Amino acid sequence: MSLANLLSQASNKKHPNMRRTTRTYYVLIGSFIIATLLTIMPIPVWAEPFRPEWILLLVIYWSMTTPRWIGVGSAWGLGLMVDVLRGALLAQHALGFALTAFISIRFYQRVRVYPLHQQALFIAMILLPHMSVSLWVYGVLGQDPESWTYWSPALTSALVWPWIYIVMRAVRRTSDLD
Repeated sequence: MSLANLLSQASNKKHPNMRRTTRTYYVLIGSFIIATLLTIMPIPVWAEPFRPEWILLLVIYWSMTTPRWIGVGSAWGLGLMVDVLRGALLAQHALGFALTAFISIRFYQRVRVYPLHQQALFIAMILLPHMSVSLWVYGVLGQDPESWTYWSPALTSALVWPWIYIVMRAVRRTSDLD
């Protein structure tokens, strides 16, 4: 066998992994861009308190399905991005996102086998520490929530979780992510 053939075979073996890694980055970044657009999309004032936590739902999904790609550090960075988008105190959402990512990574092997309705309850429960951290920061700043609707994103996020899970699972499978 010639040296050119050996080099050709070696380069062909490297390219599928490089393409797979690049594809993974594109899928992850693309999904978070869509979630960011859903987060900043204008909606009526009466519906604003009921907006699901789109970015956090994707952090939970990706940290449960691909914990080596999305972890606590990624969640922290995305939380900082949400702080900037919402004009919140820097690291307010970052701390809640990191805490939620830690919990989802800690329990992902159990939760992945749950039926979707039980996963939705789990989602609502792990959103509560994130929202409690934000509530604590609001309390320190002297900004009390207007009403009980402060907690409604946990409920609406749990309600949209089955659709997020189904759509993102299809994306993950068609993209051949591990």
